[in-house]
Amino acid sequence: MLAARFGRLSLTAFVTGVGKHSLSLRPTQPCAYTRLQQYASQARSTLGRKARRRSLKEIAMAPAGDGAFSMGRGLVAGASVVGIGALCFYGLGLSSEVGAIDRAALWPEEVRRRVRDTYMYFGGTVALTALSAVAVSRNPRLMGMMMKNSWMAIGATFAAMIGAGVVCRAIPYQPGFGSKQIAWMVYGGVMGAVVAPLTLLGGPILVRAAWYTAGIVGALSTVAMCAPSDKFLNMGGPLAVGLGLVFASSLGGMFLPPSTALGAGLYSISIYGGLVLFGLFLLYDTQKIIKNAEHYPVYADRLYDPVNQSMGIYLDTLNIFIRMAMILSGGGNKRR
Repeated sequence: MLAARFGRLSLTAFVTGVGKHSLSLRPTQPCAYTRLQQYASQARSTLGRKARRRSLKEIAMAPAGDGAFSMGRGLVAGASVVGIGALCFYGLGLSSEVGAIDRAALWPEEVRRRVRDTYMYFGGTVALTALSAVAVSRNPRLMGMMMKNSWMAIGATFAAMIGAGVVCRAIPYQPGFGSKQIAWMVYGGVMGAVVAPLTLLGGPILVRAAWYTAGIVGALSTVAMCAPSDKFLNMGGPLAVGLGLVFASSLGGMFLPPSTALGAGLYSISIYGGLVLFGLFLLYDTQKIIKNAEHYPVYADRLYDPVNQSMGIYLDTLNIFIRMAMILSGGGNKRR
């Protein structure tokens, strides 16, 4: 027992002595171990920075989740609630200001005719677009041309749309059937050919999209008619900014598939954000039609042009229809 205790005490004293001796000698020895630690730390920090740089790319190109589409659906739902509230508020006459619908009883016959002709041309353009889309969809050669994804085909499509619209707007309006009406019919036909690939979604989806579009357009037009005349005419600047954002998102979606996180975000902005944006444009353009019909001079160098006035609400309606069709077809939750 005594020997064991003595041996343990001797061993402890030996180990303690060796530790103290090594610590006392450490400052006088080369710092190789410290350098190795510094090199290892620098290597870890460099690898960490590279990993962080890679993670940004990985986050952008990661598989798409439901976050972007859920936010888009929430945006549309919120806008719908606001629209229904505005319809109830202005429709029930709770606003203290007078709206266009209140002044309609006092409109002279000239203003009534202008508004009536504008919406007649609007309905005619919608009908021409539908007939042209059906005709192109039944012609395999024309349908193949409209479905090409080459840059030349895309550029030719944009050039045809813009050119037909510019020519139609530039021709002075004259009542009856003349060059203005021919250009208007050509414009409706070109737009129908552009949207013809939507017929591949199927008749039931397009019919539902048309009904939903009709409901949206009717409700928003009623809000614009019941609201004060200049309530939505001050939104020109924000609407232009929103249009640029939606256009940039649509261009970005051509290069980034919606199966990635970044591509899904751009796709959601283009579809859901565009739906809300063109709904606001419809409010703006409707009140613009009413204001121009009321204030355009009777004796002017050029007659009041209902064709040009109808193009704004026509393009708004067409964009709403396209987005509704894509949402109903499952494109609002698109993962390839």
